[in-house]
Amino acid sequence: MSEALHVPTMAEMMASGKQPEVLFWVGCAGSFDDRAKKITKAFVKLLNKAGVDFAVLGTEESCTGDPAKRSGNEFLFQMQAMTNIEVLNAYEVKKIVTACPHCFNTIKNEYPSLGGEYEVMHHTQFLKSLLDEGKLTIEGGQFKGKRITFHDPCYLGRANNVYEAPRELITKLEAELVEMKKCKSRGLCCGAGGAQMFKEPEKGDKDVNIERTEQALETQPTIVATGCPFCNTMMTDGVKVKEKESEVAVMDIAELIAQAQDL
Repeated sequence: MSEALHVPTMAEMMASGKQPEVLFWVGCAGSFDDRAKKITKAFVKLLNKAGVDFAVLGTEESCTGDPAKRSGNEFLFQMQAMTNIEVLNAYEVKKIVTACPHCFNTIKNEYPSLGGEYEVMHHTQFLKSLLDEGKLTIEGGQFKGKRITFHDPCYLGRANNVYEAPRELITKLEAELVEMKKCKSRGLCCGAGGAQMFKEPEKGDKDVNIERTEQALETQPTIVATGCPFCNTMMTDGVKVKEKESEVAVMDIAELIAQAQDL
């Protein structure tokens, strides 16, 4: 990556008397996981290209508390949530965009009752709005005619009824969108939700991510598209287990669009 990425922090913005239009909530995966960092970089490149006035919290951002809540530690969740809400409210944040459906769902639906009320968008929704407003344009380029199947993240799809934004972005790439038998409201979990990401699976006949990968491979895709860093990990692992990594790529929607733009 030759050019330096321009990523201002809220602290820097406030110091210069500015208030960004959007706070980009990076999330734990997007900050620390090497694979997910590539998604973060792709999204930042798109924000910069579209001229979006944004900032991140940087070291002031902490885990939303989603894994704690899902694994039953409500006390820890509320501690983590309150810490974040105090920071967000101190900066008078109004609009938040995140590439993680877990962060998206938690901040959108569970922070309001704790005093954190914001407009929250998933990055696929935000990218679609940038296209609709003409701030970004997509040329199909290298993805034209490629078979792409989209795996619905549970916390984006069934939990928040966001199905069309990611699909519209794929079709704008002039790719062939091929649906799995279980998709949209009937989608199958990748196996990482509910804090399962951070533990080994219980004994059983088959791991959930293998089952889901098999369903994806049935569509004979060139690319399995995801909109969640956890899903990305699980589907990537599944493709490796099936020894298909030389034929099938697992990519986030933001990466697809950034690559189509040659960013």
